[in-house]
Amino acid sequence: MSGYEVEHNIPTKEAKPEHPPRRPDLSTFFSTLELVDTSDSQSHHNVHAVPQPENMAAAFRLLANAFEMMRGRAPEEQAGGGNDLLASMIEVLRQNADDPPTELKGVPNGFLDELERVPKKSLKKSDTCPICVNPFLDDPYPLVVQLPCHKDHIFDLDCIAPWLKLNSTCPLDRKELLKKKQPLPPPVDDEEEFDDMYA
Repeated sequence: MSGYEVEHNIPTKEAKPEHPPRRPDLSTFFSTLELVDTSDSQSHHNVHAVPQPENMAAAFRLLANAFEMMRGRAPEEQAGGGNDLLASMIEVLRQNADDPPTELKGVPNGFLDELERVPKKSLKKSDTCPICVNPFLDDPYPLVVQLPCHKDHIFDLDCIAPWLKLNSTCPLDRKELLKKKQPLPPPVDDEEEFDDMYA
């Protein structure tokens, strides 16, 4: 490389990017998500705030478009429509974009923080994320999580988090991940009644 190329920051033909990005940029999606996620008490002070339908539709549409880009980047064996999971996820997102729900049915950030992490040493070379179909170990620092519905439902956190912010179901088996809070049973007191009087 001559000094001219270096001085003017002109890439040479032999210079190639090291790796293509694993996922599309989701910054616009997360910006839109802030408008519709009324459960975040830090950005929404009105507890009765309702997301606007056009913002809800935009959030679903942005994620569907990002997943569509990921689908186009799939490895050759998957590119011919082999990633049915991603296709079904895109279909659900597009349906919600066309007829947006009145409230966001995703999981809170605390749920994502508490997902069980899968240690790198327990991953095999053949293990891939069901969404982006990239091998987990292609990433030098994989952040892989296991969903509570099944021990084999493991995903890249960066792939599953946007889906879970809009849908609280596992994309593989459609099980609801948020447990409905059951009312606590009344406490059973085996001791005799204490009347707060001292003798």
